[in-house]
Amino acid sequence: MLSRDDNELLCRVGPGTAMGSLLRQYWIPALVGSELPAADGPPVRVRLLGENLVAFRATSGRVGLIQSHCPHRGASLFFGRNEDEGLRCVYHGWKFDYEGACVDMPNEPPETSFKSKIRAKAYPCVERNDIVWTYMGPRPTPPPLPDIEPNLLRRGEYAVQKVFRECNWFQALEGDIDTSHLGFLHLGAVQPEDTKPGTFDYYTVADRAPRYKVVDTEFGTSYGAYRPATADTYYWRIAHFLFPFYTMIPTGVLGTQVLVRAWVPIDDEHVMFWAISAPRSREGAGSAGGAAGMRAGGRPVASAGSRAAGLDFLPDSTDWLGKFRLVQAKDNDYLIDREAQRTESFTGIAGIHQQDQAVTESMGPIVDRSQEHLGSSDAMVIRTRRRAIIAARALRDGGVVP
Repeated sequence: MLSRDDNELLCRVGPGTAMGSLLRQYWIPALVGSELPAADGPPVRVRLLGENLVAFRATSGRVGLIQSHCPHRGASLFFGRNEDEGLRCVYHGWKFDYEGACVDMPNEPPETSFKSKIRAKAYPCVERNDIVWTYMGPRPTPPPLPDIEPNLLRRGEYAVQKVFRECNWFQALEGDIDTSHLGFLHLGAVQPEDTKPGTFDYYTVADRAPRYKVVDTEFGTSYGAYRPATADTYYWRIAHFLFPFYTMIPTGVLGTQVLVRAWVPIDDEHVMFWAISAPRSREGAGSAGGAAGMRAGGRPVASAGSRAAGLDFLPDSTDWLGKFRLVQAKDNDYLIDREAQRTESFTGIAGIHQQDQAVTESMGPIVDRSQEHLGSSDAMVIRTRRRAIIAARALRDGGVVP
């Protein structure tokens, strides 16, 4: 369990918060390129770390990410005209480039120098492999972009997916570093005799209580969860948390999977899940397939673009929380099928991702961790919370830049 104060520190990400300041020290995936498909195209609303922003692709193709409200009188720049290397407010015509400089002020006399004194808050953006990265921190020179392996591959070798989730970023992330839930939430209806002996799924359902080894690393935390396998051998599931919000879930065959997942806070109560992967790199999952990239029943899911194949999405809207929303959601109880739950499915909820989403959203927007009762299977969750809290305090109290 955590104290309420520590839980607040862990969960709150807005400007001026300890955890928000830590996250702002890193490059953050903000959009996929397809959200801004054309130069001088329509601006889009973006909320990141509790800040309302507007993104636009300038005439040159550069991406701007600036404050939502015009510095003049506060009108929304979402309604602005994207033209000639800048975004022009339709209220009085003030125009801002992708760096936030006011480059035109047509309602002021031309002899004044007022426009040189006005800037909109803007965050630098860099595109790599269909991801628009932004840096929201205070460093005059941002750190390098992260060497996320699937984000370094050649075009055609990688896939990027996004899914909106209605809960705090860290409680969603914790599902990725909690391997024991695989044997229940996803494989609870699978018995050892339903699987092929010697496969990963066979070992998972034959012993649903793994033992753990957990360590701090330079980049975050890592765990190995092990179960008895054949004589004198163990089946290990190895995974990582990487600062500030990345996970690398257990592999199939060690050394082959190229997959990084990110849990990017939209605000305190909403998170965008990102999966960046080489889709054909997972091998040896076994008959039921494990938790990553599989539908209920173990059928492989192909992935392409920013929409996860096998997931049904609602139509996008233009509001702050209007994109990448699943049809299966809390408002319809994730389309739970109670008859299927009774006869063939542990949850009655179709889909691995949807099952994860249902349980993490069911905790509420921000779970009260002071009411938890943690066991040995929560060792990685406990260690990762502590690692994140210590890093945020070190920055807040001692200026220790991660």
